[in-house]
Amino acid sequence: MDDLETYAENTWCPGCGNFGILSAFKKAVKKLEERGIEKEKIIITAGIGCHGKIFDYLKLSGLYSIHGRSMATAQGMKIANPDLKVVAFAGDGDAFGEGMAHMIFAAKRNADITVIIHDNGVYGLTTGQYAPTSQKGFKGPSTPKGSIEEPLNPLSLMLESGASFVARGYPVKLDHLTDIIVQAVEHEGFSFVDVLQPCVSFNNTYQKYNALVEVLDHISDNYEKAMAIAKKEDKLALGIIYQAKKPVYHNELYGDFNPIAKRMPREERMGKIKHLLSP
Repeated sequence: MDDLETYAENTWCPGCGNFGILSAFKKAVKKLEERGIEKEKIIITAGIGCHGKIFDYLKLSGLYSIHGRSMATAQGMKIANPDLKVVAFAGDGDAFGEGMAHMIFAAKRNADITVIIHDNGVYGLTTGQYAPTSQKGFKGPSTPKGSIEEPLNPLSLMLESGASFVARGYPVKLDHLTDIIVQAVEHEGFSFVDVLQPCVSFNNTYQKYNALVEVLDHISDNYEKAMAIAKKEDKLALGIIYQAKKPVYHNELYGDFNPIAKRMPREERMGKIKHLLSP
């Protein structure tokens, strides 16, 4: 029985790479439960776009955010209750267009959240406009003669921003993607997972990715080596490209304090407020 299934009708296009991301995440939740992380402690959020529908298809607690703001929402959840494992889903346009500043600062401060990017190189929900990761020359409704811009490199951008866990997955390699997600959630610090997600309707990249992907046989803690792997174009590395241990934001902010678990009793709180308001 799939206890993560919801009543919502799945409206992704048949063959969409999002199905693989959904399946991999469900399998990852099961593995995390086996490793002692309660499902009730896994909280999700998402932005706006085709990727965001995953929020409707997962029976997990969370908050459906707005365009580009799922990373900000996730950070707020983690600061409010550090005992939670917070996962933000975002599209490439959602993350690197509307949400660019939130992504960079979450990585910079090493916020202890996991961000999973549904990277299809297109704004699919609004029928195919070019996005921050679209290849130069991409033709769509907003660029009928082809995009003249070079695409962003999500991996090198997040490495430069200070992310302590940077990985790339591919839905066709479902079990591999599942393992990456498990390790990303378990990692203490900002975990970034860029998923190569073909959009069968507006940017069908299955054939291209099948020819280019290459599974890494090691995890690097060397920044320069990781950056070199991230920038390779003749082969697209799959796996954990970089992982390092760094202080996490909420611990640096207030140590082991938990605003939820250690909050002041209501009576004491009201007493202090009354004292402050007394003449």
